[in-house]
Parts: sequence; C-alpha cells; structure tokens
Amino acid sequence: MKPPPSPELTPEERAIYEWQMWVPGFGEEGQRKLKAASVLISRVGGLGGVVAYQLAAAGVGKLVLAMGGVVKASDLHRHLQQSHDRIGEPRLPAVVKRLRELNPRVEIVGIEENASEANADALVAQADVIVDAAPLFPERYALNRAAVQAGKPMVECAMFALEAHITTIIPGRTPCLRCLTPEPPPDWKRQFPVIGAVSGTVGCLGAMEVIKLVTGIGEPLAGTLLTMDLGSMRFRRHRVRRRAECPVCAHYSRSS
Repeated sequence: MKPPPSPELTPEERAIYEWQMWVPGFGEEGQRKLKAASVLISRVGGLGGVVAYQLAAAGVGKLVLAMGGVVKASDLHRHLQQSHDRIGEPRLPAVVKRLRELNPRVEIVGIEENASEANADALVAQADVIVDAAPLFPERYALNRAAVQAGKPMVECAMFALEAHITTIIPGRTPCLRCLTPEPPPDWKRQFPVIGAVSGTVGCLGAMEVIKLVTGIGEPLAGTLLTMDLGSMRFRRHRVRRRAECPVCAHYSRSS
C-alpha cells in the first residue's frame, strides 16, 4: 500500500525551518515528513521534556504527551518547562502550554496519566513513533510490549547520576527492552540521583533518533546501545541482540 503524500509546507513554515532544511540529505522532503509524523512521549520531565521541546521546535506534526503527577520542588532543577509558582499544580498543563507557545503549528495532545498496562495500547495507537522516557520499569515494560505488538519503533532512553544510555527498538529487527533488561534491577527506586544536564543530553539524543527514524537521514541506533559517562565523557557503542526466549518479541516478525 502506497503511503499518503507528505503535507505541503506553508510559506511561514519554509521560513521557520529554512536552516534546518539546508542540512544535506534533509531538505524540504524531510521537513514534510516531520510535519506528517506523530510521536508519543511517555513522561515529559527532565528527559522527555527535552525530547518534546526539541521535536516541537523541529516541526513534528503531532506530539502525544503522557504524564501524571504534580510539580514538586525537587523537579525544578531539570523540568525546564515548569516554574516555582506551579509547585503543587499538575505537571502536564505547563508543558503543553510552553510547547504551544514555542510552536503553535504543532498539535499537542496532553494525557494526564503515566503509561501502564491499562493504557499503553491506547497511547501507542495514537502515534507513529514512541519515546520511552519513563523512570519506572512497569511503565517502560508496558510501552515496550505495546510498541512491539503494534510494530512501531520506540526510542528507549534513560539515565542515572552521570550515566545515560539510548537505543532504538524496531520490532522484528532489533532487541526490545525485555531483551536488554529481562528483569528490573533490584535496587532501582523511584527516587535516584540526577543532574539536569545529563537528562537533557540524552533527551537531545532521543529527539535526534526520532528525527532520523521519521526522515531517513543518518543512521538510527537500531541494534546498538549507546552508553555514556558524562563524568569522564566516555561514549561507547554496544551491539545488542534479540533473546530467543524473550517473552515479548521472540515470536515477532515484521509480517506479524
């Protein structure tokens, strides 16, 4: 089945994204593909909030943002769309407002729920590409399962203290999250050490992975886990493989 044509750009959009379209291999067609794309981001805090900000600025057509909870004082050093006067208020409305201010041409869908087994399928159904920026493994596993079953690519990114990692999961081609982490680490907790610049760094990388997936520019981290230690500025690429016994993707094929 032939995909529908990418939408035309308005004169305003051509002016806004002009420098971006100068990138070799990107051009107007890349911008039109971004305009046609929809992206789900699970959690838009210190990491996912940066993904959302960069994708809104780049001109992705639709962002679906899933995050519950209220603003806490401990959020403010990394949740860049929040403000001190919003402590105690719901987190998501401020993010939606700021992204609409940044780029009113982008459709923003805000869902004030964290991802879970109860809603993951419905969330994934709303987007072409999934970004997992959730801190807790039940959320991450739920999104992973739903993305694999739907055959949709998912950018998986996480950080802890001065370390971070990112990979791109393409169902039927690459390992899924359950292949990489079959069980949650026993010491993983809701609260963990974090510097905002570290989560922001991997957030920018996550946004770039989405742009590559949508436009075809560059080479996504498919089958490759990029790990980084920002304390020493050491970056490593690891080839990763699917697990034959993975309960999520072992029986998946691209024709599924």
